[in-house]
Amino acid sequence: MRISIDSGVCIGAGQCALTAPEVFTQDDDGFGTVVPGHEDGAGSPLVREAARACPVQAVRLTD
Repeated sequence: MRISIDSGVCIGAGQCALTAPEVFTQDDDGFGTVVPGHEDGAGSPLVREAARACPVQAVRLTD
């Protein structure tokens, strides 16, 4: 699985970082980012839940 965040869509709600903090964080402007080195999900069972929690569907998961 590959994880990315569409920065043109992200509104900085932070749901991804709250749901799976080992995979997602927020940058200095408050927008979601993937923790470096965790673009594959780092084995977290919460990645899919974090993607569903995004209110604007900015989190992209590809297999």
